[in-house]
Amino acid sequence: MRNRNLLLPGLLMLLLLTLGASAQNSRDCAQWCPPKSTCVNATACRCSPGFSSSSREIFTSLLESCDDINECGPPSAVSCGKFADCWNTEGSYYCTCSPGYKLASGAKTFRDESENMCQDALTPNQLLLSPAGIFFPTWTPPHGIKSQRLSHFFERVQDLGRKFIPAFVQDTIQDLVQGVDELLETPEDLEALPRSEQHCVATNLLVGLEDVLRNLSQALPNGTLTFNASAGTDLSLKVREQGDRNVILSQSQVKMLLNWDVVHESDDSGASVVGLVSTPGMGKLLAEARLVLEPERQAVPHGAHKGVLRGVSSVLLSHVISAFMSNRDTQNLSSPITFIFSHHSVTRGPMQKVFCVFWDHTPDGYGHWSTTGCRMVATGDTSTTCQCTHLSSFAVLVAHYNVQEEDPMLAVITYLGLGLSLLCLLLAALTFLLCKTIQNTSTSIHLQLSICLFLAHLLFLTAINRTEIKVLCAIIAGALHYLYLASFTWMLLEGLNLFLTARNLTVVIYSSVSRVMKKLMFPVGYGVPAIIVAISAASRPHLYGTPTRCWLHTDKGFIWTFLGPICTIFSINLAFFLMTFWIVKTKLSSINRDVSSLQNTRMLTFKATAQLLILGCTWCLGILQVGPAAHVMAYLFTIINSLQGVFIFLVYCLLSQQVREQYKKWFKGVRKTKAESEKYTLSSGTMSDASKHSVVRYAVLPEHFTNQSS
Repeated sequence: MRNRNLLLPGLLMLLLLTLGASAQNSRDCAQWCPPKSTCVNATACRCSPGFSSSSREIFTSLLESCDDINECGPPSAVSCGKFADCWNTEGSYYCTCSPGYKLASGAKTFRDESENMCQDALTPNQLLLSPAGIFFPTWTPPHGIKSQRLSHFFERVQDLGRKFIPAFVQDTIQDLVQGVDELLETPEDLEALPRSEQHCVATNLLVGLEDVLRNLSQALPNGTLTFNASAGTDLSLKVREQGDRNVILSQSQVKMLLNWDVVHESDDSGASVVGLVSTPGMGKLLAEARLVLEPERQAVPHGAHKGVLRGVSSVLLSHVISAFMSNRDTQNLSSPITFIFSHHSVTRGPMQKVFCVFWDHTPDGYGHWSTTGCRMVATGDTSTTCQCTHLSSFAVLVAHYNVQEEDPMLAVITYLGLGLSLLCLLLAALTFLLCKTIQNTSTSIHLQLSICLFLAHLLFLTAINRTEIKVLCAIIAGALHYLYLASFTWMLLEGLNLFLTARNLTVVIYSSVSRVMKKLMFPVGYGVPAIIVAISAASRPHLYGTPTRCWLHTDKGFIWTFLGPICTIFSINLAFFLMTFWIVKTKLSSINRDVSSLQNTRMLTFKATAQLLILGCTWCLGILQVGPAAHVMAYLFTIINSLQGVFIFLVYCLLSQQVREQYKKWFKGVRKTKAESEKYTLSSGTMSDASKHSVVRYAVLPEHFTNQSS
């Protein structure tokens, strides 16, 4: 009985210790670990095998998540060996034999290259009918796009790849085109994606379908294959037959004409194939895509600020088509390919123009419509003929804006005007810096304004078109953004200084305010633009630099990071000038003493008003380049804007009596120095001649005496 009584407390104590240890372990384990992870301790988690976080293997941040590792790549982390494909699954992967091969064991999957026993699965008859090296290429969905509809489509593509047999290639091609057709007919949740992601999906579909069809078409027999899907997607494939010289592929909405010599330019020894796919449903995914014109077709304000690009809205007129051939090198064809598009009737207005374009995409899948390498041969109400020197995905667009043809006269005015302005700005800056008699707060503002404009114009002339290196172009765009904003900020300080000068006529507080302004004008003049540019660059750095100019993109209203501050500064300056004019008018009508100070204020008001017109109204002219008067506004904008430096030098230097007097002193000093230099040179020459005569005389005397003695 005693042993039983001792045993019971012992068991109870053991149970309590076990529960205590369990509770301690529970307290030591983090409860916030995301799915597909396990806790390490109370503050850290580790992703499960097959998953990874964005930081390290062990992480402590609540914001981390464990995402599936794509072992199949690219780049591939595993190797399945020859005649095998890698398939990624959530948290793992598996290998299968390529179409036309099977495992000797009869199994469907295996783990890695060491287990690869893939061998030919075709019958002898199928081997005779199938060309060597024909396979269904890997086609993966775009990275980062979450869509259930798209996932179902790629499951279907993977199933076609697993079941592909070259002898039945026509069936595979038709099933693939039908799948794309159904996806575009009922995109479902794809239409809810942001526009940029829709464009990325469209790029993936266009490029992926072209790549698969190019490979599979190598197994087709000679002749033509056509297929019309239920929702309107059309496919035409042509395999070259002996004696063929020209190719004509016709569909209901497009016709393509080319020469077989263009197709067979490569050293590829395979069959020569040309393909054409028309996808009417692709227009849904490519809606609102940007149109980027070649530089000579770009409608931008000409002149010193033609980097301010305006948005080009466009509408698809035709189906989106993809043209491809067995020759993969199609970026610079020896002869152009002709496309004849049929489209719905369109009546173009004075603000519209038709363009032949292609889909220009980046490696990450995003893109835009471009006209590079394509030209419009002819267009009518229901058809347009295009010629392109490369192959890609094409369409016909109508652009809803006024396209200005390149005017060489505007370019000449711009470069001549800016060159003259740079000279005048340099002279003005030297005047403000060296002329001691006029140096004050106002002169200091003029000096900084001249420096900012000089640097901005110089950078524009030398680097606005340097778009070859994207990072360098973005830096140039940011620098121009900063320099022009700094110019307008100094203009705002000029308006404030003018108002305070006029205010001093009625309220004697100018000295204290002037001291405060001297302390704050440099931080404001250079600091405020720096803050604006820094915030803009940090929020949307990719919008600095465009395909044609090193300036700000118009996407998402980004151009207003420049126009917004300028419009604000112009409005504030206008208020300052109105108050200044009112003060001057009141003073003139009430009192006639202190005439000298009043005359100085009136002259300063005139100069600042002229400066406001020079810097403010030119940008208004740039914004007003729309409608029938656009061409006139472009000329006014270019002429006035490119001569900013000339006006600054005229108003602040040549029209200033003190500056003119200083110029006279400098000129007199230069003339005096020149005269003294000439006098010194003349006297030096006279002395030199005299010394020469002395030397000659002393040289002749001995000879004379020698002759005499003889």
